[in-house]
Formats: sequence, structure tokens, C-alpha cells
Amino acid sequence: MKIRDILSAKGANVITIGVEKSVHDAIRILVKHRIGVLLVLDETDKLVGIISERDILRESAERDNKLRKTPVKDVMTKDLIIGVLDDDIEYTLGIMTKNRIRHLPIMDQNKIAGIISIGDAVKAQLDEQEFTNRYLKQYMFGH
Repeated sequence: MKIRDILSAKGANVITIGVEKSVHDAIRILVKHRIGVLLVLDETDKLVGIISERDILRESAERDNKLRKTPVKDVMTKDLIIGVLDDDIEYTLGIMTKNRIRHLPIMDQNKIAGIISIGDAVKAQLDEQEFTNRYLKQYMFGH
């Protein structure tokens, strides 16, 4: 199974935020959409980072009184790990596990194609294994 299969089922809608927006703005967007991460875009709409609930918690532990003024660019993760549409799910899960990341931006050329969570990847792998198991049982037992 490929990442493109997951995104075709899940959808490619991605919520983003600009680098100059405040951490407080990020919190409001996360809460509004009930999500855990935002992709961060620069002024030219280029993907430059990702900000997660964990990033915000770390920042609030240090400077909670300044969240309304702290720009997202000061808090976001800048060293992005990304996936592409043709990545296999097993490879993707390995990358996410090895790097201890829960969300993976998916790119198609230089454009954002979507985002998947570790939960999306695990579910896809389990669905694929269930399909394979059923197929093998039908083949072996003729039911």
C-alpha cells in the first residue's frame, strides 16, 4: 500500500498557518479544527515547518505569558521529515517510528499533497493485513 492510497481515502485537506502568526493563533486553529499539528508556510506558501501540540506545550512551560506575541516560526520544528505519494506504508511507519514523529507531511513535487498521522498509517497497514488474511483463508479453505 502506498501513501497515495491513504490520502485518497482520508482526503488531502491540510490546515496551515503562516510563520508570522502567533503561537496563540496556532492554539486557536488547533482547537477549532480538533487537530494536533499545523503545517507552517512562509510568505510564498512554501512549507517551512510544522508546529504540534508538543511544541506549544514546551513553549508554554517556558514563556506562557508571551504566547500571544511569540511567532510560530520561533516554536515550530524546522527540520522536517516528509513523505511522498509513492512511499510504501511499511517504509513510512519505519521512518515515523525511528524519528518519533506522529505526523508526516506528504509532498507531491514541491506542493503539499496531504498529511498523515501514525494512526492513519497503522490503520492502513492493519486493513491491508486483514485483506491479505481473508484472501489466504478463502484460498486455503475455499470459503
